[in-house]
Amino acid sequence: MVPEVFLNVAVVQTDIYWENVTANLSSLEEKITAVDQPFDVLLLPEMFSTGFTMNKDAAEPMNLTTTRWMKQMAAQTGALLTGSMAIRESGNCYNRLFCVYPDGRTLTADKRHLFRMGRENEVYTRGENRLIVEWKGWKICPLICYDLRFPVWSRNTASDPFDLLIYVANWPARRSYAWNTLLRARAIENQCYVAGVNRVGADATGTEHQGDSVVLDYLGEPQLLLGNKESIKVVRISKYDLQEYRKIFPAWSDADDFRVLP
Repeated sequence: MVPEVFLNVAVVQTDIYWENVTANLSSLEEKITAVDQPFDVLLLPEMFSTGFTMNKDAAEPMNLTTTRWMKQMAAQTGALLTGSMAIRESGNCYNRLFCVYPDGRTLTADKRHLFRMGRENEVYTRGENRLIVEWKGWKICPLICYDLRFPVWSRNTASDPFDLLIYVANWPARRSYAWNTLLRARAIENQCYVAGVNRVGADATGTEHQGDSVVLDYLGEPQLLLGNKESIKVVRISKYDLQEYRKIFPAWSDADDFRVLP
């Protein structure tokens, strides 16, 4: 029998001020400090400090305002903070995912699949490496929005397994059925917990977002549903339950080995 290991996951479903870093960070800080439950991980949407912008001028250098804010909030809350932002580095722009630990240690990965229908592939440089982080006895794989549509990139394998799969997103309301369906598929096929955090509200392009942020268990069953309003909720998930289910039905361990080519 494995020891019980819980993880308290806070999901931040919020509207985003268009390309206004100061307003977004101030609003988020107010919401986060109002949470009255303990949490170990805090999930923010894709490009939470600007909205899903194709404006290169909105991208920040590393270790500037938003990066420092994430380190400050991780230190204050004692939680692992995860979200993505537009980053400018070495002449390129990236939709970069951050995992920031309370001690300031920061791990990053760039979005692999760039949303060509929104011209993201014309503005940002795609990532080449997938990130798996360890925190409080859990292995966590965070990915970004459009990555959800590509199961190979999301695949759990026996050689490098994870317990929790995260998608931070700006997913449009008109494709909400796909969002909800694909999140459940990723949970079931990978036999892991899946968290999807999406924004609400309309952006400057007129694109509507209805949230539907969710935490699912390894069967695809909802543990947390946030609907279509601004909200921050905390849910507790159990590694013991996950491992016990994997013992009795270890389908994930029969996944094909693969190597993703550049």
